[in-house]
Amino acid sequence: MPPEDEHRIKVHLDQLLADRGLTLAELAERVGVSVVNLSVLKNDRAKAIRFTTLTAICRELGCQPGDLLSFQDS
Repeated sequence: MPPEDEHRIKVHLDQLLADRGLTLAELAERVGVSVVNLSVLKNDRAKAIRFTTLTAICRELGCQPGDLLSFQDS
């Protein structure tokens, strides 16, 4: 897949935050990443995520990676 092709991974961070009554800023502080970086992830603009960040997000939200990410088939 050429790097310029758009990925088809959907991030469900906004729904998980709403379900738990958390703000992006609160999660950023708990996880130890910037609000800007989480915003990029939340708005489906991220090109990658570190496993350490994914682990911290899942720990703080009490979820599995599959709750946070899904593959959109076209």
